[in-house]
Amino acid sequence: MKKDFNNWNNKKIEIDHSSNRVFYHEREVWWCSTGLNVGFEQDGKGENFSRPVLIIKGFNKNVFLSVPITTKAKDGKYYHRVDLGDNTPRKVILSQIRLLDSKRLQEKITMIPEEQFFEIKKAIIQLLE
Repeated sequence: MKKDFNNWNNKKIEIDHSSNRVFYHEREVWWCSTGLNVGFEQDGKGENFSRPVLIIKGFNKNVFLSVPITTKAKDGKYYHRVDLGDNTPRKVILSQIRLLDSKRLQEKITMIPEEQFFEIKKAIIQLLE
């Protein structure tokens, strides 16, 4: 499948020039303009090149660490179940952990429970050991 990097570049310029910064918290799931990426990196979809991400760690009002979320059935140590409370099976993709700018955030979806969040953080730490 051919990727339309020109349209993503235009959207990226628009996001970069925006002064819009939203207030976010760890444990929240947001629609985020992750863009079109190289090779096996997770791409966003639609006109905003977005996908849901879970905010793992906020460093300041500008940047945060996140993992993308997928509805595709995947198993293995690089995937961990996440429940958004709507009976749709989802996984976070631990191997795609990424630092993002808060300008990319579009719309808050939900906040996951603390217990589930700590399980995901534990899985990330284990992946790095």
